[in-house]
Amino acid sequence: MADVRDILELERSPTPEVSKEVILGLRKDAPKRKKEKEVMRRPEGMHRELYALLYSDSNKDLPPLLPTDSAGQGYKSVKAKLGMKRVRPWKWMPFTNPARKDGAVFYHWRRTCDEGKEYPFAMFNKKVELLSYSDAEYSEHLLCEGWTRAETDILFELCHRFDLRWPIIHDRWPSHLTARSIEDLKERYYNVTNCLKKVNNLTGPEGKIVNYDGDHERRRKQQLLRLWDRTPKQIEEEQQLINELRKIEARKKEREKKTQDLQKLISADTDSRKMTKTTKKKIQQTKVAKLDTAPPSLESCTGIKFPDIKSSGVSLRSQRMKLPASVGQKKVKAIEQLLTELNLENSPMAVEEVCQLFNDLRSDLVLMYGLRTILLNYVFELQTLKHQCESVMPDKVLEIPEALTINTGEESPSRPRAISEMIDAVATPNTPNRKRKAALEQSNVLKKIKART
Repeated sequence: MADVRDILELERSPTPEVSKEVILGLRKDAPKRKKEKEVMRRPEGMHRELYALLYSDSNKDLPPLLPTDSAGQGYKSVKAKLGMKRVRPWKWMPFTNPARKDGAVFYHWRRTCDEGKEYPFAMFNKKVELLSYSDAEYSEHLLCEGWTRAETDILFELCHRFDLRWPIIHDRWPSHLTARSIEDLKERYYNVTNCLKKVNNLTGPEGKIVNYDGDHERRRKQQLLRLWDRTPKQIEEEQQLINELRKIEARKKEREKKTQDLQKLISADTDSRKMTKTTKKKIQQTKVAKLDTAPPSLESCTGIKFPDIKSSGVSLRSQRMKLPASVGQKKVKAIEQLLTELNLENSPMAVEEVCQLFNDLRSDLVLMYGLRTILLNYVFELQTLKHQCESVMPDKVLEIPEALTINTGEESPSRPRAISEMIDAVATPNTPNRKRKAALEQSNVLKKIKART
């Protein structure tokens, strides 16, 4: 009643001071009773964690199911805190809504401190800014077959009046004009606005082009109508087809799993057979001891086969310039030395043409490296045969052509070094392996013995 008297500005009797004792009906002089705390002991045999789950405080209250913000209160509601101040006064005052253009005056209850402020719900009044066109713009840019100037003017007037609420615009479309669907009205409106934005060169949010597809909207609504008009029998039939499809997919996955397991067994069997064959071959090869290995053939000399990177996702073009692991360390060092001799970078910029040409160059270098090693092997064997022939027939001297004396220590100082001679950066042909070096020394010893005799 005191609040009602304050609102109606009526006199009221002086209210006594509000206190906790007055609200609860207690006397100030009454002695306070001390609450005796009941200590609940944990039963014997019960774990401490289980007992903590049963009671959270001395009042034997169960723990709350949801987390609460009230500390120490559990799920209990916090007591109301009553204030001692007077309520704020209210006043019956007039107001106007800025959203209305007729200047209507209304009245409502409002706090006196808010008197003179704007109506708070006016902020929700949103108006759509529509574009307008002139006669010249319409005749030059906005002519459309099936739409007249009067229908276009009525459409824009309804759009401005109802703020692009298309169901209302479609409902208010005049009946004496050509019957139009919502898709037709929207398609005509957005085509006109997009054309005006392009003509006026509007930028920013105002110049954003709206791509409206009327045909797609018509097909979408037709599909929804067909879906809505299904009979219970059709729905049941569709559900049966879906269940059959799921069963077929499950059987297909099961068959694929069985075939994969069978392929794993077959591959494991073939691998075991291959391992047994390779072990037998190795045993046979170890029994037959060879004094010297045959020189590499021309068929074994190939360039570098760079792998084609066809992984999904984004990859760097420089990955294609990486040397594969099959290239040996000697060949890598030989390639690096030749690139430094030619003043080329070891890792150039990964342009499309540079990648292909750089890979081709290194492949040719590796091919030349292999051919050079084959040539040096044959030259070395030719030298050994020459010494053996001289040891057997000391009267005859075999002459080796000058073209076959490359990198054998017999070259003239005036002749410049060829590119193939620069490639050998690690293993020079002047340092043959141990077996061939021993054979050469043996032939020299035989030659000296026969010369003495």
